[in-house]
Amino acid sequence: MSGGVDSTACALMLKDQVEVSGFFMNIGQPDFEAQQLRVQEIADRLEIRLSVIDLRKAFNDLVLRYFSDSYKHGLTPNPCVICNRKVKFGLFAQTMLQTGVELIATGHYAILDKIGSRFILKQGVDPVKDQSYFLCRLNQQQLSRFLFPLGSYEKKEIYAFVKERGFTDFEGKESQDVCFLKDVKVGEFLEQLEPLMKGEGYIVTAEGRILGRHKGLHHYTIGQRKGLGISDVTPYYVTKLDAAANRVIIGKNEDLLKNTLDVNDMHWLSDENPDLSREYLVRIRYTHRGTMATIKQTAADNWAIHFVSPQRAVTPGQFAVIYDGDILIGSGVIQR
Repeated sequence: MSGGVDSTACALMLKDQVEVSGFFMNIGQPDFEAQQLRVQEIADRLEIRLSVIDLRKAFNDLVLRYFSDSYKHGLTPNPCVICNRKVKFGLFAQTMLQTGVELIATGHYAILDKIGSRFILKQGVDPVKDQSYFLCRLNQQQLSRFLFPLGSYEKKEIYAFVKERGFTDFEGKESQDVCFLKDVKVGEFLEQLEPLMKGEGYIVTAEGRILGRHKGLHHYTIGQRKGLGISDVTPYYVTKLDAAANRVIIGKNEDLLKNTLDVNDMHWLSDENPDLSREYLVRIRYTHRGTMATIKQTAADNWAIHFVSPQRAVTPGQFAVIYDGDILIGSGVIQR
């Protein structure tokens, strides 16, 4: 339970059919006490038991460390993907199962199906709220213990459902994507987490021409336009973060277009490689709706993804998530 409309809707849907308990993570959220009070209030209204699981150390070691290390190396991480694999659907789920829980329901907008002995993860029916992308690193064992009751609904239907059951105070209270940031910007958070991270350097063109100074690589990401402090007839954008030389590389919009990207650490949800003679839909970030591409293994842990049309702002550190129609089949970490 998060205290939001989605987990509340899950509990409402299930409590008339099975015995339901609520679980809440303590990961050191900036407003943990307020969140806990909110979740307890909802659990009391639902008349279910609430347990709070302390995962602060694990979250720091597995998610925050990954988050800061990625920026140190000039990468743009996706902490939600890592948290889902290692914490929410990992240690948190294991703790819940140890209490005797048989299945775990979450408010993710995704659909879980089964073909034979294999679990299949599909996009949610609401294209705006679909969260399958964030679940791309889950494995068969994890999927076998979960339910996603909301995947077949649109968000507006969930708001209507909880209102009918007397929960009328959720509108306009969507949780933010990166829960541990709250109102702090990424760069500021990282400097609090790693006081020595801040390190100014040069902003240069691909040819090495110095045009300005940056305030630390962790303040920038691929495709960024604002905050460069450099004017020209046409805008400059961040095209690369060179961690070795501590330089922000900039270029024009056309420099952001790529036909091919390389990934490693490929993960297939079925534990088997797909038919690589076909084209698949590939999303290169959560907000990217995807484009068709071919996939080729180039080495033991390296894969090349070739798009049918150039894609903008391919960002190292993000996940390339691969779909066969609406079925999520795998993902890899973008290298370049």
